[in-house]
Amino acid sequence: MKDSSGEIVELRCTYDPATKGGNAPDGRKVKATMHWVSAAKSVPAEVRLYNPLFTRSDPSGDIKQDINPNSVEILDDARIEPALADAKEGKAIQFERQGYFTRDPGQGHNRAVFNRTVGLRESK
Repeated sequence: MKDSSGEIVELRCTYDPATKGGNAPDGRKVKATMHWVSAAKSVPAEVRLYNPLFTRSDPSGDIKQDINPNSVEILDDARIEPALADAKEGKAIQFERQGYFTRDPGQGHNRAVFNRTVGLRESK
């Protein structure tokens, strides 16, 4: 449900444990799977999403015109599972339905920082 300003204020859901993993024993097709992280137990983190550097696959001439202004997105209010807060640098971790990430090797972070190395839907 949404409030008068259009903000979501309530979800009404049902849980069918028989469909866990996307396959129901009676043959029903699961339309979606919800993934969530507990707000009470989660840990704050920064997540960096690296996107294509150029807006065209064949930049030419003045390549500055073809630079993607959204080539990096920084999510500075992300929440992660507590176990990821101590993840080792260089180890690939799959974030559900997002891609593979590694812990940032930079020093001085006061929280976990993860960089996307490969998106799941990349065609290149």
